[in-house]
Amino acid sequence: MLWSLVKSWAKSQGYQTIKDKGDEDKGEKVQYYWSKIDGDTDACGVEPSVSKLATAIFNHITNNQWVDHQIQFKANKEETKFSIDNYGS
Repeated sequence: MLWSLVKSWAKSQGYQTIKDKGDEDKGEKVQYYWSKIDGDTDACGVEPSVSKLATAIFNHITNNQWVDHQIQFKANKEETKFSIDNYGS
């Protein structure tokens, strides 16, 4: 996912996003901050990647309607990876 696309999408949904590059000399990683523009203090967060930023905002927009589906998808993905790694194909 591209940062610029997620930032644009979030803005169109009423969210503000900020990319903090951190200090590479100190080993700090990039972090992405998001918040609802209308000032709702409960609607904010910090994510370690662009994809997790998009997921967090999407989950907030949909009131976590798809969280169970995302957990199931991730479990199936891990299961598939495990079976491929064990059998080599």
